[in-house]
This record gives sequence, structure tokens and C-alpha cells, in this order.
Amino acid sequence: MKTLQIDIVSDIACPWCAIGYARLELAMRELADELDFQVQWHAFELNPDPDAEPMPILEALSRKYGRSAAEMEAAQSNMMSIAKELGLDFTRMQERFTRNTFDAHRLVKWAGKQGKQTEMNMALFDAYFGKAADIADATILAGCAESIGLSAAEAAQILESDEFTQAVRNDEATYQQAGVSAVPAFIINQQYMIAGAQEPSTLVNALREIATSAAE
Repeated sequence: MKTLQIDIVSDIACPWCAIGYARLELAMRELADELDFQVQWHAFELNPDPDAEPMPILEALSRKYGRSAAEMEAAQSNMMSIAKELGLDFTRMQERFTRNTFDAHRLVKWAGKQGKQTEMNMALFDAYFGKAADIADATILAGCAESIGLSAAEAAQILESDEFTQAVRNDEATYQQAGVSAVPAFIINQQYMIAGAQEPSTLVNALREIATSAAE
């Protein structure tokens, strides 16, 4: 069976990244009898300044996009509905604050060494969008690690060190140079990019087409 490599460029602070992966998961499930998949996550930071003061999300988005808080609230409500249909918990996404995710990305790298990269991302998405947790806080991050069966103590040690710092920096540099300026982005076989949180049917068609062209 043919295997497709999928490199996901994503930020934990990005709701469309969670939605995009949930849709990808549905597409991969539909193609399970035709294709195998190897998934790898890569870091992107929507709020790269670690010293920036956290802001209420609706206020931050209003400033960023030049739209009213009511407009942003409506957009967020739409995402909450989409997420619910996909089985994602976005219950408190409008209560969250902007957060730097650099340390969260380091933990994803660490979890990947133990075969739990996707599970770590899912736990972080759940904490941020479902619980409005501070995903820059070491205790919260260690708790996310523990929730997927990893050691909270080991996670805390990673966060106190500079381990995986360079790996995250390398990700960011690599995909910035490759032209990724927004997330999610799905790079298939290091050749084809699918941008944004596409519908499962769109992904199924795209993945089939890529698999066919790769066989030629």
C-alpha cells in the first residue's frame, strides 16, 4: 500500500489548525483501505513574542483584523459550531487570552520522541479552546502531558531546560523559507501544499490525486 507523508505546519493557538486536523483525520479514515499515512507536526507561532502581554482574544482579534468585537465573536461562534460537529471541544474559546506557544511546541517535539506527537497537540488544543487554559504556563503544559500518559515530572524538566528549542526554531525557519505564512498548511510528500482547513471531501480528492501522480 502506498504511503503519503503529511507534514502539518500548525500552531496550538490556531483554532483552524485543530479543525483542519480533525477534517484530515476523517479523510485519512476514508482512505484507510487505499493509503497509509505518516504524519509529522511542525511549529508555527501566531504570537511569537514571549514577552507580549496576554490579551483577551476578542479584543486581540479585533485589533489584528480591524473588525468589531461583535464581528469577531460571530466568527468565533461559527468556529465553535464547526468544531462541535467534528467532536472538538471549543467550549471556552471566546474566554481565552493570547498566549505564546513556544514552550508548547517544545513539548510536542518531546512527545514525538515517544510516539505521541498528535496526542500532545490534541491535548493542547483541548486545554486552550475547551478550557481557556494558559498554554504558556509550565504547570498547565505538564498537566497536558500527564493527560496523555506521559510523565508530568519529565515534561517539567524539559520546560525548565532549553531542550528542543533549536528543533522548534528550525521548523519555523524551514517552513517560513518554504513560503508558509499562514496555518494550517499540509505538505504532502514534501512537494504539494494544501493550505487551510479544507473539507474532508476536498482532502480525499487531493490525497488520491497526489497518490496517483506519485505512482506515475
